[in-house]
Amino acid sequence: MHQGSGILSTRQRRLAWLGFMLAALQAPVSAWLVDDESWLFSLCVALMVATVIIADDAARRRPADATSD
Repeated sequence: MHQGSGILSTRQRRLAWLGFMLAALQAPVSAWLVDDESWLFSLCVALMVATVIIADDAARRRPADATSD
């Protein structure tokens, strides 16, 4: 049984992880430095990137010959 290919290439997956880590680390730092709630934007971006990474991971775990019904 072969593993399916994901929606991201290896390079895109690495960049997604880097973007997730940067956004996730930037959110608490900006919450500490800024008095308004603009840090929530960084948190939302990190969550969206995490969703794409999870979807790519699920596509990679699906067998290559499986159909998407």
